[in-house]
Amino acid sequence: MVKLTNTMNKESRLKARVNQKLTETGERDRLKELLRAKLTECGWEDQMKAQCKEVIKEKGLEHVTVEDIVLEVTPKGRALVPDSVKKELLQRIRAFLTQHVS
Repeated sequence: MVKLTNTMNKESRLKARVNQKLTETGERDRLKELLRAKLTECGWEDQMKAQCKEVIKEKGLEHVTVEDIVLEVTPKGRALVPDSVKKELLQRIRAFLTQHVS
């Protein structure tokens, strides 16, 4: 159990370092903008809007909350992100890590 906790702490510290470096360099914002552009380009935004409208239609406007919509469409939204977009972001993150995190 102690070994697992140490591993988790190590991973948490590494994740924090990576996030800090991404933020400090502005790469986090560039990646977010790239993701937004790619998702718009492939029609993902329109698909998500349609999913949200469908949830509202099924449950009724008076009986649905934002939380309901988020819970229902989030798994679908993640599944609808094209593999090419995921691969491109992963490549950019790996390149960044190679250059900035030791």
